[in-house]
Amino acid sequence: MTRSGKEYLESLRDGRVIWLDGERVDDVTTHPAFRRSVQSISELYDMTHEPEFADALTVDHDGTKILRAHQIPRTKDELKAKGRAFKVWSEATFGFFGRSPDYMASAVAGFAAVPSVFQSDFDGSANILAHWERMATQDLYQAHTLVNPQIDRTKAPSQQEEDDLCLRVVQERGDGMVVRGAKMIGTAAAFADEMLVGVTQRMAPSEADYAVSFSVPVATPGIQFVSRTSYEGRATSVFDYPLSSRFDENDALVVFDDVFVPWERVFAYRDPVVCQEQFWKTPAFLSFVHHGAIRLWTKLEFMVGVAILVARANNTYDLPPVRMQIGKLMAWVNTAKAVAIAIEDGAEPMGAAMAPNREMSCAQLAIGPDLYPKVLAEIKLLAGGGLIQLPASYRDLQHPEVSKLLNKYVRSPGHDAESRIKLLKLAWDALGSEFAGRHDQYERFYHGSPHVYLPALVREGDPESYAALARRCLDGYGLEEL
Repeated sequence: MTRSGKEYLESLRDGRVIWLDGERVDDVTTHPAFRRSVQSISELYDMTHEPEFADALTVDHDGTKILRAHQIPRTKDELKAKGRAFKVWSEATFGFFGRSPDYMASAVAGFAAVPSVFQSDFDGSANILAHWERMATQDLYQAHTLVNPQIDRTKAPSQQEEDDLCLRVVQERGDGMVVRGAKMIGTAAAFADEMLVGVTQRMAPSEADYAVSFSVPVATPGIQFVSRTSYEGRATSVFDYPLSSRFDENDALVVFDDVFVPWERVFAYRDPVVCQEQFWKTPAFLSFVHHGAIRLWTKLEFMVGVAILVARANNTYDLPPVRMQIGKLMAWVNTAKAVAIAIEDGAEPMGAAMAPNREMSCAQLAIGPDLYPKVLAEIKLLAGGGLIQLPASYRDLQHPEVSKLLNKYVRSPGHDAESRIKLLKLAWDALGSEFAGRHDQYERFYHGSPHVYLPALVREGDPESYAALARRCLDGYGLEEL
């Protein structure tokens, strides 16, 4: 049975080590830098028990209800049902929780769809199936961290200034292994139950010590999180920062100080090939993209909705140039929607699953990072100076003297000062705040850099069919046609 929000919050009080602003965080459920964001996640879990959403979000599995994201989709209809579930949770967070619990849940189901990928000198196939079953039936929140610290990207992990700057195996024991080092960008890891650790790029055989894949509870002794700035912690109120204060999924440096990992939690051991193929030879990475495509589509719907409300508040919505801008934005939204639908409609068999379409998934990797900054720039043009000429906080609206000034000078037809300021505060938090800046960077890079995903589109696509079409035209005429 899926967890309740209360049960999720209780699971976070497990002694996990999180550092923020030079202090250790005792309890993420009550700390002002995290409490509203974890409450937003708890509300997602509560939605699985609400009649309005339960059928979309959950599915039967051996007589119990599990989160639909955990399901291995055997048919195209089941894959589309997962997409509808992604849409429900994406709308609940307006697209701002990229690593909600359904993100990695779907990827783990992708691993379990092709367990043979994990069969090597170390056979992790049974471990990955057991892991999937446990995560699904216990409704656990899986985070992940895959990226080595950016120390010297011209050198392999073993060639860095110190051996364990990047996570590596330092000891092999009869009951497991010991790892030491660090991984970066543990998005939402501070809010999760477990953390999957691995690598996505192919490494040389000489880097075998760094080629491991495993999952451990985030409160495992020896694991520490160094959190980035909390945008929720800096948000003065929900009114002034309605997104930052509730949907800051956090990112952290994850440090492993001689962490023991039992063998039953290891999926790949000192094997560069399996570490890479667990993402590319299973539906796991494609599942990442499927979730990301639907979330981006939802997020762009929200952003364009903000643009429409701002244009109406400025009384410019009916001006032809503004209608052109809104039309352009809506075209971009529908481009994102079309790609998300095509990813599902072109589903292909892979192992025991129907996997998201590979070529359209690669197209999504290129389209998403291109569209998002364009949408931001267009809405900023629509909003103009009103986006930054805002009172410092809600307290100005509550002060008798200041509120008189605001009610006179910060209003527009059909919008009093409070409603106009509330709208523009929302727009600023989505477009210009530090939280917004993080999301701009996130949408550009969370599935990799352009030098990785653009060549992948050529590799995973069908360039020869395009060339063949052009060749057919060339072959259809010659000098004799003069």
